[in-house]
Formats: sequence, C-alpha cells, structure tokens
Amino acid sequence: MAESTHPFHAETCKLLNILTHSLYTNHEIFLRELLSNASDALEKVRFLQSTGGELRDAGLPLEITISTDKEAHVLTVSDTGIGMSRQEMIDNLGTIAHSGSEQFLRAREAEKADAGTPQAEAVDGSDDGEGEKDDEPIVESDGRSNEDASQIIGRFGIGFYSVFMVAERVEVTSVPAQGDGTPHVWSSEGTGSYTLRSLEGAEAEGLKRGTSVKIFLREDAREYQEKYRLESVIRKHSNFLPFAIQLDGSRVNTTAALWREPKFSVTREQHNEFYKYLTYDQKEPLDVIHFSVDAPVQFNCLLYIPATPVDVFDERRDEWGPDLYVRRVLIEHQNKDLLPHWFAFMKGVVDTEDLPLNISRETLQENVVMRKISQTIVRQLLTHLERMAKNEPEKYGSVWKLHGKYLKFGFDSYQFRDRLLPLLRYYTTASEEKYSSLDDYVARMKPDQKEIWYVAASSIEAAKVNPHLGQFRRKGVEVLYLTDPVDEFSLESLMEYQKHPFKSVEQADAKALEAYPDAEGAEPRPEPLKEEEKPELDALIAKIKDILGDQVTEVRAAQKPIDAAACLVSPDGVSSSMEKLMRAMQKTDGIPRKILEINPDHALVRSLMALCAADPDDGTLKDMVLGLFDGTLLLDGYMNDPYAMAERSMRLLRQAAGWYAGLRK
Repeated sequence: MAESTHPFHAETCKLLNILTHSLYTNHEIFLRELLSNASDALEKVRFLQSTGGELRDAGLPLEITISTDKEAHVLTVSDTGIGMSRQEMIDNLGTIAHSGSEQFLRAREAEKADAGTPQAEAVDGSDDGEGEKDDEPIVESDGRSNEDASQIIGRFGIGFYSVFMVAERVEVTSVPAQGDGTPHVWSSEGTGSYTLRSLEGAEAEGLKRGTSVKIFLREDAREYQEKYRLESVIRKHSNFLPFAIQLDGSRVNTTAALWREPKFSVTREQHNEFYKYLTYDQKEPLDVIHFSVDAPVQFNCLLYIPATPVDVFDERRDEWGPDLYVRRVLIEHQNKDLLPHWFAFMKGVVDTEDLPLNISRETLQENVVMRKISQTIVRQLLTHLERMAKNEPEKYGSVWKLHGKYLKFGFDSYQFRDRLLPLLRYYTTASEEKYSSLDDYVARMKPDQKEIWYVAASSIEAAKVNPHLGQFRRKGVEVLYLTDPVDEFSLESLMEYQKHPFKSVEQADAKALEAYPDAEGAEPRPEPLKEEEKPELDALIAKIKDILGDQVTEVRAAQKPIDAAACLVSPDGVSSSMEKLMRAMQKTDGIPRKILEINPDHALVRSLMALCAADPDDGTLKDMVLGLFDGTLLLDGYMNDPYAMAERSMRLLRQAAGWYAGLRK
C-alpha cells in the first residue's frame, strides 16, 4: 500500500473555496451532482456492454447505493459504474473542470462504426405561415431512449467539488472496470492538497467495480444522514435517473421517466398516474401532449392540460411553467422560459440533451437553444389545439372553459397571434349556451356586415341589460359577449379578424344598422316625439342638469337608439368596460363624470317630461331623476350612495303604493 500527497493545481486551489462556499446557493445540490456522476459512470458501463467491450465483474447490477452511518456521521454514495484508475483519479479529481465524459467519448469515437441515421418524420414545419421562420425544420423522433453515448451526462467536471459544502473530509474509493483493477483511495479535506493510495491484500478484498464516495459530514450538515432528507433530495432532483437508487436497502426512484418512452407505448393509465405524481392534482388530466424532437434541438416534451382550473394570476402568479431536465436531472422547477404566459395552465416536463448552463448547473444561460425549444413547443401545442378544435369541438370547449382566459393573453404575441385568433371562443347573442368561434360568427354575419360587434360586461346577465344592445337585438345582428376583463383589451389590440374590425356596440353609429330590416318578432317602435313636445324635453334636460350638477359633464337626448330610459356615455368615446379597466390599472376608484343621455321615446322619460312641465320644483321629480341616475350608474358598473339610494327608493315605493291603492278604491 503506497500513499502519496499531491497538491491541487494552482487554479483548482484558488477556485475551490469559491466553488464550495459561493457558487452553489443550495447545499442539497451536492447529492444531485454525486448521483449525476454515478449515473454517468453507469452509462459508460452500459455503453461498453452494448459495444462488446470487456468489463470486470460483468454480472454486477447497474445501480447506485446510498448508505448512512449516524454514529460516525458518514454518508456513502456508491455505484457499479466504470470506475477510475490511479491516473484517472488524478486527472478527474485533482484537476477542476476536467471532463471525464468528454475524454471517454473522444477515446471511443474511432470505435464507432458508421451507421445511417433513420429518416425521421417532420412535423409542424419550420414555417407555419405566421411568424418567424426557423433555420431548420422541426423533426420529431420516435421517442425511443437512445442507449448510446448521448446519455452520458457528466460534462461539467466541477460538480464533485460541491460535496465540500457539507463534508469535513471526503474519501473516494474506485475500482476501474478495465485494466489491472487495482483499487485506489483519493482523500482530501478540500483545502490545498489530496492524498492517493493503492489498496492491496485484505484491504482490496471484496471491492468490486465502481466508485464509492464516503462523506464525513460537517456538524451543520448532519441533516443529510437522515433518510427522509435524502429521499426528499433524490425525489426532487434525481428521481428519473435511469438506474436504481438504493437508500439503506430500499429503492427510492420508482417513477419512470415517461417522457423518454415512445409515446405510443405509454398507456393513459400511466399518464394519469404520472400527472398526479407531478402535480398533486387528484383529477386526471384532460389531455396529453407527448412528443420528441431531434432537430433543430433535441429534446423530449410531456405536457398535460389539467381538468381543473389553474389560477396563476394572483397569489400563485409564479407557480407555473414545466420542469426543465437535462438528461433526466432536474435543473429548474417551473421554468418560465419554455412557455409563454398564455400557456401558463400547462403542466409537465421538458428534457433536453444538451443545454448550456452556468458553471454550477443551477441556472440557465440566455441562449438561442432555449428560444428554439420554446418556439418548437408552442408550435406543437397550437397544432394540437387546432386539431382538437376541429375534430373534438366539445373537448376543446371544455379546455376553453377551463383555460381560455390564458389563451386570450396571446394577443401580445406577434409571432403566433394569427394562429390564436381562430382558437378564441365566446358566447354570443345568437349562442348563449354554446361557445362560438370567430369563424362561426363570420359565417352568420348579415349581408354586407363589416364589423364584428361585441358588448363587454362583468357577466352575460349584465351584458344583456346594456342599453346599447337593444338596436342590435331589434335588427337581429349577432353580438359577442365579452365577460373577462382582458377580452375587450385583447380584441382592441388584435383590431380585426378576416378584415372585419372589432367594434363595441357602445361605439355604433346611429345609422350603422338602419339598412337592416327589423328581426322577426321585434317589439314595435314607440311613437317618435312630436315637434310640440320638444320644448318639454329641453326643459326636462335642463332640470336634470340642475339636479345632478357636477355629477355629469352634460345631459342630452340620446344620439342613437337605446333600450333604457337613460345611459351614460364617455366624453372621449371609450367604452364603459375599457374605461373601468384603465381606471383599475391606474388604481382610481372614484365614479367618473360622464355624459347622461336620455331616451325621449321611453315611457319613463315621457312621464318625467309631464311632471317637469306641471311643477319643475316637485320633490318627487327630483327623487325620480336621482333614481334614474342611480340606475344608469348601476348599469355602468358603479354604485353612488347605496344608503341614500335605498331611502329614496323606499320613499318612491311608498308614494307609488299610495297612488295605486287610491286608484284601486
């Protein structure tokens, strides 16, 4: 048994303190790195087996074993992988940022026989007609796990040193799978040097192929000798490594990485079970999107559409995005660069073969690879939804009901907005029980109709009583119901569909619908105001302005047909719902001053004209004018003074009841 002491290379010694104390923000990462290295070593053995290479102890199972000794405060991570010779331990453990995997692949590059690449099926081509073109077509693979060199993940060379975040001392014992098979022990406290010794005789007996890392835990890191803590870290970061991880005699990673399997071989029951494991949602997913792509970037994607509503707009606004894996190792939980915010309801996993990370593998570097992956996923999701909307409209209706509020935010995507527009769904005045697409609306438009009309309100019930909707109902012109705050904002931004501009019913010109005949069954129009009655209307308008004062900017006769006795109109032409949205964004909660328009054809206005003509100072007239204004405020979504309104309403009811009772006698 010969022992020698070696200094770390100068640059290694200088960086080691930074690596172990500053580079990694989360100490539990050390176990992820050790398990990744072990998986890498096992992949190398599997690679040699597949190419007919000779191996020591060829019958050993390919697995990782973790054991703890609480009395000695020692944690041991072992594998039956490729192992290291004495020189390889010097090269790989004594020199920072040296990649053993890279050297392994280079050494065997010459041994690889030339083999033709099977032709893959191109899906959702590079130019979808809307948006940017990719330099290369998107090529989908068959989803099979490649049992070859591409699975070897240890390409960073520094992950091992993270162990010194939790270790007072580390001993690495390794038996190479090839060569003379002499075991060696590498030992260091992570300071300026390490020792290396060979094992012979009794010490070497029983040692088989592979590497064992013995960690003498620091006092402040002894949580990692507890089984529950180790299980938590494994399941979080390394649960999908392709080899069994045994912890004190029981296997921890029992869930299969379904995204690595051929999609046609995975059953719906497997997807349901995996989805519940991934999301903790007790309901089965509504749908599954599973694909593998070989070009322009190689990655596997498994996404689910939840069957339950997802809310990431308020207190859970940061809890969205698929989990990002690099070769089955979790790099980032809920990565938000893989999907745009309008796909925030999607749940799942993306696993790529080669993604540039920062040196600690904890965060991603900004790079074109991520953008390529994201664009490819978005195209695949849009294609999937388009097919569903065409072939399974009821199922798509369920998706829209649950998650449509997110897709509406795609209006800010200039690259994909033209593909999103046909996916939008709304209830309309012609279809209040079933969603309609914009294509459905256009197909039902009146001859020569140019605009796509909409009414925005907090609910369909509120939209139905919008005073501006009456003329559209009379003419049988279909109107979209916009009931989400984002609806009107998104349509205003999109501007048009198939050259038909979106327009609010509140902005309709008085003559906009005159060319259309009244719909069958429409109520007869009231008699228009006679010329001799106009002075009474002018007197009422003046009185209303006097009563309301500066609560309104102006009082005037309605300039276009309305159903109600009166309505409020914004002086700058902005619709009431858009104005409320803008005021909410500005955190303004007061009641805006608007123009009050009264309808001379309405029976209530005719009665007020008569009251005003009889006695303009009548207290009941004032109460009625204030009640009328309260009603218009309510229809506009505001409440003035509820206590005064209630008292006034009771007073008017009492008077009306007295008059009615007198008439009954």
